[in-house]
Amino acid sequence: MNRTLLFVARHSLAIALCVMFVAPVGFLLLTSFMSDSQALTSSYWPSSWHPSNYAEVFARTPMPRYLLNTVLYSLVATLFMLLSSVPAAYALAKLRWRGQGTVLVVIVCMMMIPPQVTTIPLYLVWANAGLTGTLWPLVLPMLFGDAFSIFLLRQFLLTIPGEYLDAARVDGCGEWRTLLRVVLPMARPGIAAAALFQFFYAWNDYYGPLLYTSENEHNWTLSLGLASFRTVHHVQWNLVSAATILTMVPVVVLFFFAQRAFVQGVTLTGVKG
Repeated sequence: MNRTLLFVARHSLAIALCVMFVAPVGFLLLTSFMSDSQALTSSYWPSSWHPSNYAEVFARTPMPRYLLNTVLYSLVATLFMLLSSVPAAYALAKLRWRGQGTVLVVIVCMMMIPPQVTTIPLYLVWANAGLTGTLWPLVLPMLFGDAFSIFLLRQFLLTIPGEYLDAARVDGCGEWRTLLRVVLPMARPGIAAAALFQFFYAWNDYYGPLLYTSENEHNWTLSLGLASFRTVHHVQWNLVSAATILTMVPVVVLFFFAQRAFVQGVTLTGVKG
C-alpha cells in the first residue's frame, strides 16, 4: 500500500496528464454504446449497451469506400511527399550552392502562410484542369514538396556526419547514389517521423476533401463520412461517436507499431540546427 501511494505521489503530474488525455477518448467510447436519446446527457455511463451502433454505421454509410479513399489519400500523399521532400532536404543539408540560405528562409516562410490565402487560386487551377471531385488535387501538390517536411528532414540530415558522404564520394558515388545508398539508410528515423506526420495529417484532413470532393460522394474520406450523420435538426451523437472510434483505430494501431521510430526521429531533429 505504501509503495502504491509513493508511486502515485512521484508520478502525480504524469497521472493527471494521462487522465486528461484519456478521459475524452473514454467518454467517446462510452457514448458510442449509448442510445440516441441518452447521448450527450448528464448520464456518462450507458443505461443500456448498444453495440449495434457500429453495425448501423456501416448500414448508414459506405464506410469501406470512405476507408479506402482515406487510405489512398494518406498513402499516396505520403509517398509523393517523400519523393519530393527528401532530395530537397538533402540539398539543403549536405550540399553547398549559391542561394541556399535564401531558399531555406523561403521554405520557412511558406510554413507560415495560412492555407486560406492559396485556396481560391489553387481551386481555380484544379477546376480548370477538370480534377475537382477527385482526390488528385489533394495528392498532386505533394510532388512539389512540403515545407514542414523539408525543414524537418533537413534538421535530421544535419545530424548525419559528413565524413560518411565524403567517403562515398571518394569511392565514386554521385550525389543521387550517395543519397540512396548512404543517407537514406541512416535517415530512416527522420523519414519515418516525417512520413507519419504527413500520414496523420492526410488521415485527419477535413478541409481539403470538403473543398475538392464534396461534390462526389464516391471519393469522400472518413472525415467527410462523419459529417453524414448530421441532419438539419438533429445529430445522432451515438453514431458519430461510433464512427469516430472506427476512424481512430487504424491510426492508433499504426502509431503503436511505429512509435519508436517516430519518437527517435522527432528527438534527433533538434540535436543540430
